[in-house]
Amino acid sequence: MAPPARSPASGPRRRALLFPLLLLPLLLLLLHQASSPSPRPLPAPRKPSQACDYSAGEWVRDASAGPAIRYDHTCKEIFKGWNCIANGKANGRDLLRWRWSPAGAGCDLPRLDPRRFLERHRDTSIGFVGDSLNRNMFVSLVCMLRGVSGEVRKWRPAGADRGFTFLRYNLTVAYHRTNLLVRYGRWSASPNGGPLESLGYKQGYRVDVDIPDQTWVESCSFHDVLIFNTGHWWWAPSKFDPIQSPMLFFEKGKPIVPPLLTSAGLDLALQNMITFVNKATRSNALKFFRTQSPRHFEGGDWNEGGSCQRNQPLSSEEVEEFFSLDNNSTNIEARLVNKHLMKALEQSTFRVLDITRMSEFRADAHPSTTGGKKHDDCMHWCLPGLTDTWNDLLAVNLEAVES
Repeated sequence: MAPPARSPASGPRRRALLFPLLLLPLLLLLLHQASSPSPRPLPAPRKPSQACDYSAGEWVRDASAGPAIRYDHTCKEIFKGWNCIANGKANGRDLLRWRWSPAGAGCDLPRLDPRRFLERHRDTSIGFVGDSLNRNMFVSLVCMLRGVSGEVRKWRPAGADRGFTFLRYNLTVAYHRTNLLVRYGRWSASPNGGPLESLGYKQGYRVDVDIPDQTWVESCSFHDVLIFNTGHWWWAPSKFDPIQSPMLFFEKGKPIVPPLLTSAGLDLALQNMITFVNKATRSNALKFFRTQSPRHFEGGDWNEGGSCQRNQPLSSEEVEEFFSLDNNSTNIEARLVNKHLMKALEQSTFRVLDITRMSEFRADAHPSTTGGKKHDDCMHWCLPGLTDTWNDLLAVNLEAVES
């Protein structure tokens, strides 16, 4: 039997009934998406202005910084002597309430956003190469990142002193300890004589200005970003006494005669190490050289009863009293080293991470007597503290280069 014929109006009526039924699932899906929390996009970076000079500015009180602590004294990587809050330093928490305000209209130094940093630097390796002040900066960055990403592998990549890989992001951050960048060790006069022996030298330290310290040789081919420093050990009389244990510079395996002054030895070492790094790193590697971190000893050097008991940043006038090369005071080391450093970097492909001026104000930010040493520690920095701002500067520079 043939099916009944449909009237001309039956097709439209059926489609009219089916349309709401087809539309219902779509409406339900839209309602679900509207009510479900969407992933938060990364905050857009505040791009640094080319006119901003981050090395110039002033420290201002930041009332908003108190509750937004990036990490606290429980971060296990903080070296005990630098943990000012745990050690009871009177202004330990107050250090977190100062913000560096760069000079120039509209200039700002945004705080490093650790989650954004991890996202931007996926599959990247960052190496800090230098003395304990670079370790100070390395620990600051690790503590900030660990605050938002606890899945880490602790290891020693490329011969590093210590390092961490943040597994979810495959971001590695490592520290390679080296005091002079170049190789050095004890030297004693040979009974068979030699050029130095003929000049009356009995003992000292052999410093090979053209041979990199073994602790960081592999770092150049391993890391995508490198941050170098050196300086404090070049004028360390307790280690390299100019009379009892002088620095004796060697090049191509032979002593440089007549012996060089420390400043000339530093120039040669910087020149050779910059050349070595340029050859050893990949063409797309980013190379930074951090300027010198200042000390704040008052009343004498560390071994002369010097101290750093201030609880507020210095004024501009006080900064000049502390650091002017004309005054030839205890703390001229920072600007002295920087003169040699800037000269060496003039024609290089290194980028300068200038933290000196912003740090000169911060006589209040050292461990001082709470560092656990027999003398005031007026060289290293409290953590959390000033080196967090150094990492803010690093993050801004990285974003500027990568953008």
